[in-house]
Amino acid sequence: MARRKPSVEAFPVINSHAAGIDIHAARHWVSVPPGSAQPRSGESEELPPEVRVFDTCTADLEAIADWLKECGVTTIALESTGVYWIPLFELLERRGFTVLLVDPRQTHQISGRPKSDPLDCQWIRRLHSCGLLTGSFRPGDEIVVLRAYLRQRQRIIADAARQVQHIQKALEEMNVKLTEVVTDVLGLTGLKIIKAILAGERNAKKLARFRHEKCKRSEAEMARALQGNWRDEHLFALQQAMELHELYQRMLTQCDQKIITCLKSFADKSGGVPLPPKPRHHGRQRNDPRFDARSLLYRLSGADLTVIEGIGEGTSLVILSEIGPDVSKFPSEKHFASWLGLCPQHKGSGGKIKSRHVRRGAHRAGKAFRLAAQGCQNAKNAMGAFYRRIRSRCGGPKAVLATARKIAERVYRLLKYGREYVRRDAAAYEEKYKQKMIKGLTRRAAELGYRLEPTGQSSP
Repeated sequence: MARRKPSVEAFPVINSHAAGIDIHAARHWVSVPPGSAQPRSGESEELPPEVRVFDTCTADLEAIADWLKECGVTTIALESTGVYWIPLFELLERRGFTVLLVDPRQTHQISGRPKSDPLDCQWIRRLHSCGLLTGSFRPGDEIVVLRAYLRQRQRIIADAARQVQHIQKALEEMNVKLTEVVTDVLGLTGLKIIKAILAGERNAKKLARFRHEKCKRSEAEMARALQGNWRDEHLFALQQAMELHELYQRMLTQCDQKIITCLKSFADKSGGVPLPPKPRHHGRQRNDPRFDARSLLYRLSGADLTVIEGIGEGTSLVILSEIGPDVSKFPSEKHFASWLGLCPQHKGSGGKIKSRHVRRGAHRAGKAFRLAAQGCQNAKNAMGAFYRRIRSRCGGPKAVLATARKIAERVYRLLKYGREYVRRDAAAYEEKYKQKMIKGLTRRAAELGYRLEPTGQSSP
């Protein structure tokens, strides 16, 4: 008897008007549904009619969009490759297409598949037509503009920090121990001393007179530390590093003005409700926004994120510029924490847990939540008590991760539901945790046939 061949059911086509694009620096390979494209003269005979290759200039990107319109394409999937996808993604969205930015891990996890650029774009189109690809999160265009300005601001801060290191190195090469007698080399005292040195002052006692009255070191101690060997090459390096640092500070001011203009362009979502007063006073840091970011962000989102423990104006600016005020794309706070990389990836099989590692990556919003969690380690509030409890049991890194996730969940609920956030101090948190432990121990004792009763003695 002839053996019947098993029937293999093909994946149903969900997106019949889908296209796939393989992104490269010099060329883009585009695949449209079979039968939707007409062959053109001059095309390579090796390529099927539904596959074409385009260059990456602006005119070529416009040609890609025109060809996709001719083929009746409505939705497109393209891989996230470096920054080469950004111009094409923005152009296709502007032309009215539904564009999915796909992580390459979704398309490359099949071994044994022939690998070439024409086959890659066809494979992406096939997966997208069957609904097997998930687009990466990308906020709205207005938030993307704000995000670009803020990322530029962060790059300027990083470049300015390198110049501070160069200034310190030049001072050490001249054996000027300014870092030993002042907390901040570029503070009020440090700036006056450095500018006096660059102006030609070499007398240590005269340099020490620029000491601020609140400095812990005496004028004699500062004069002893400011005696150096004034070599020309070291002074030249100090001068150039100082000029570059001042240039970056001017660029930072210009970037702040751009951010202010961008924030004011958003619609007012506060509903006329005045901004509540600050819950606590924070000392302003050097790299904090040099404008009233709290009121502008409240106008943008309708919620004040600084009421949450660990979040200041700078952190809230980073969070809202990366995710925007609309978190509806995340079904729940668990999905939100997973996207941020603030939860372990549980991998198990056969009843055995293989790994629970946290996803690697330098996610800017996730990093902001981690920094907020690190600031809670000594805080006298519920978040600080939670951090210290987890740290005593699991260590510092896991305590940072767990606290960052709690902060992210509160941000998600505040942005989605807009409910008033109620702070709790450390004593209230400890009391609630104590009652929870007593309830659990009572239930466990009852399961074992015992009864838990208080001794009447208060715990120390």
